[in-house]
Amino acid sequence: MSEQHTPRSLIVTFYGAYGRAAPGPVPVAELVRLLAPVGVDAPSVRSSVSRLKRRGLLVPARTAVGAAGYALSPDARQLLEDGDRRIYAAPPAARQDGGWVLAVFSVPESERQKRHVLRSRLAGLGFGTAAPGVWIAPAHLYEETRHTLERLQLASYVDLFRGEHLGFAATADAVARWWDLSSIAKEHEAFLDRHEPVLRSWQERTGTPAQEAYRDYLLALDSWRRLPYADPGLPGELLPGGWPGDRSAEVFTALDGRLRDAGAEFVNSPG
Repeated sequence: MSEQHTPRSLIVTFYGAYGRAAPGPVPVAELVRLLAPVGVDAPSVRSSVSRLKRRGLLVPARTAVGAAGYALSPDARQLLEDGDRRIYAAPPAARQDGGWVLAVFSVPESERQKRHVLRSRLAGLGFGTAAPGVWIAPAHLYEETRHTLERLQLASYVDLFRGEHLGFAATADAVARWWDLSSIAKEHEAFLDRHEPVLRSWQERTGTPAQEAYRDYLLALDSWRRLPYADPGLPGELLPGGWPGDRSAEVFTALDGRLRDAGAEFVNSPG
């Protein structure tokens, strides 16, 4: 398991891909079985589940036969549903310019820690910085932004606006100031370096063994699901030529189509 694929992240990725479709809580023993193919041992599963429980993302519950297990909290389900719209969306650069959402916030000095949390969450949602205290993102991120701020009880500090960029600089030039496009491009290239060879290997095969498909899909999804947050889906006409985001999205979509259902066979197989 690489440094990028932490046990906690892989557990969240598992629930996003397969666990939330389970008819009830996922038994701890099943989590141990299902994380083993991606290199997570039993103690790491248990300690990571405990951390996710403390964060309010997993809730302990008994299965129908009385075994200890964990289910997603309502907040975690909302997070995953919001994430679906990004993770499985069309290639980011295929989107047309639909305007912008602006977040302007003011936090009293006595609560300055919340200022740090706000900045961190907006950056994590893919917002760029237009000016001190003014954050900007493509307008399609409005709903997810609203859900996130409400969930974190930060909405009272923020005003959200929709609008269009009217100059004076060209919008593409402004976008290059608002986001670190070079850094985002490197993340796409890193994804391609890791997972494009995996896709080529599967394209050369005729069968799709369930456990191998599950392993490669979970690792690809765990890598990919961060990228639509680093890259907020800027319109293609505002991005540099040769932008790697389209290709990385195509590779993930192809892996998803080839491996996801076969991976489900392994998840649903007897332990």
